[in-house]
Amino acid sequence: MGITTSIGLNASSPAASRNGEVADDENGIEAMTVLTADLLLRAYAIGIFPMADSAEDPDIFWVDPEWRGILPLRQFHVPQRLKRTMKSSPFVIRCDSAFEAVIRGCAAPAEDRPRTWINDQIVRLYVELFRRGFAHSVETWYEGELVGGLYGVSLAGAFFGESMFSRVTDASKVALVHLVARLIRSGYTLLDTQFVTSHLERFGAVEVPRAEYRRMLAAALSAPVLFQPGLTGDPLAVLQSRTQTS
Repeated sequence: MGITTSIGLNASSPAASRNGEVADDENGIEAMTVLTADLLLRAYAIGIFPMADSAEDPDIFWVDPEWRGILPLRQFHVPQRLKRTMKSSPFVIRCDSAFEAVIRGCAAPAEDRPRTWINDQIVRLYVELFRRGFAHSVETWYEGELVGGLYGVSLAGAFFGESMFSRVTDASKVALVHLVARLIRSGYTLLDTQFVTSHLERFGAVEVPRAEYRRMLAAALSAPVLFQPGLTGDPLAVLQSRTQTS
C-alpha cells in the first residue's frame, strides 16, 4: 500500500505515528500533537493522507505512497456504456447537500467490500473539514433517495478523492464524471486518487512517482481555485469541450 510516516514541517521526517498523534523529531525533539482538522490540511498540503486499518479500529496512521494514483483531468475517459447511461439517466446529482450521509455510505460495508477503513474519528474530522469549506461531496439521488456518491478534500487547485459508494449500478461512476466536470470548470489541475484500482483505470487513472506527484501538488496549490458545486449544462459536454481545447 505505502509507508506510514509522520507530519512535521516537511514530508521527509522518518518517524511513524499512530493513535491520532504526530511525531516530529526535528532537532532530536519529539513533539506529539493531537490529530485535528488543521493538521489534516497540513498533511494534504505536503502529500500525506490518513487511513485506519478498519472502520472498527480507532487508530489512524499516515500514508505516503512511493507511487501515487492520480486521474489526469485532461485525459479523463468516460466509457461508452457509461455515456449511454448518463444520457438516459434517471439520477439527480447534487453537491454538498448530504456530506455526512455520503461519508457514512462510504464507511458502510457492502457485498463487494465487507470492510472499510473509515472509522468514527475520520468521519468526525472530515465533517469538520466540510463545515469549514475544505471538503465536498458529489451525490447521486434516485426517487428522493441517496444511492451513491463520493467525497474528497479541496485545497486550492488540488482535489483529493477519498472514497465513493454505490447502492445501484453506476451511481458512483456518474458521480465521478460530475466531479471531474466541476473540477475542470472550476480550474483544478490535480485530482488525487491516492491509489489506482481497476475501477479507476477505466477512467484513465495512472500512477506517478512520489517526487513527480509532489511537484504536481506544489503547482496545484499555487492556483487560486474554488470548488463550484453548481454545474450548468451537460457534464459530458464539459469534458468534450476540454478535449477540443487541450
